[in-house]
Amino acid sequence: MNILVTGGAGYIGSHTSIALLKAGHKVIIADNLYNSKLETVENIMQITGKEVTFYEIDVTDAQAVELIFRNYKIEAVIHFAGLKAVGESVEKPQDYYYNNLVSTMVLSNACLKHGVNKFVFSSSATVYGDNTSVPFIETMDLLPTTNPYGETKAMSERILTDVMKANPGFSVSILRYFNPVGAHESGLIGEAPNGTPNNLMPYITQVAKGKLKEVKVFGNDYSTVDGTGVRDYIHVLDLADGHVAAVDNLAEGIHAYNLGSGKGTSVLELLKAFEKANGIEIPFEIIERRPGDIASCYADVSKAELELGWVAKRDVISMCQDAWRFEKSFKE
Repeated sequence: MNILVTGGAGYIGSHTSIALLKAGHKVIIADNLYNSKLETVENIMQITGKEVTFYEIDVTDAQAVELIFRNYKIEAVIHFAGLKAVGESVEKPQDYYYNNLVSTMVLSNACLKHGVNKFVFSSSATVYGDNTSVPFIETMDLLPTTNPYGETKAMSERILTDVMKANPGFSVSILRYFNPVGAHESGLIGEAPNGTPNNLMPYITQVAKGKLKEVKVFGNDYSTVDGTGVRDYIHVLDLADGHVAAVDNLAEGIHAYNLGSGKGTSVLELLKAFEKANGIEIPFEIIERRPGDIASCYADVSKAELELGWVAKRDVISMCQDAWRFEKSFKE
């Protein structure tokens, strides 16, 4: 298929583009390069040996999106593009609501206009919000009230649900990610956030590299295995494979799937795994809990296995090795 990948130069989008190309699909990337780099697109082509069409556009721009749909017979859309920092969303809610919701509406409008019935949406486990009953399952109530970022994901899910109801034949797969980590084994692409990382793994790798002094561990008094927060870490390559499975097995209607490992790993367990995988000591400091953090969050992934034939295959050690390989080779 000709697949439009919005945000395809970003962390998850770039790895998914590689997986799509390897599966025989053709990839058209639309990305405004706000939090990504053009060289990532070149690296995708270097890794796969295949051509990628690239448009530097913002997908809130309806005219720019229309041009892509006119120029290519798009057969499916995978929508990654959006702002994604939880903390920043609290400081800049208007930016998040505008960017993340308008892009979803522009793309769904273009799909309806051009007869594209396959839409895969990049959602997040943040839509489960304050749920405390683990593992999280797709039928849970969505409670994303802790931050505007989570709200934009839940709202986008509702928009796409209503579009599907009003337009029979328009099929949507909603993929709720847990905590993507790791990098492509080539070391050419990986997670390279601008500024201080918001996520734990790139923070660890930057401490290992000497760019940051120590890892801040937010709280050690949770009711977990060692008192630190427990999360579900998934290798970004497994996550990419989940998108290929979703687009290749897109059933009629709307379907939500958790994409995670199905296992919980604490902050200290991840730190120890990184040290073991790479032979590097990671200094850390225990500080106060972050407001809004919950003790434990991991996925029930049985639905994705049953309906998509997908399971995460890579372990935490390989996540740590691949993340460090990329960090070592990454040039600012």
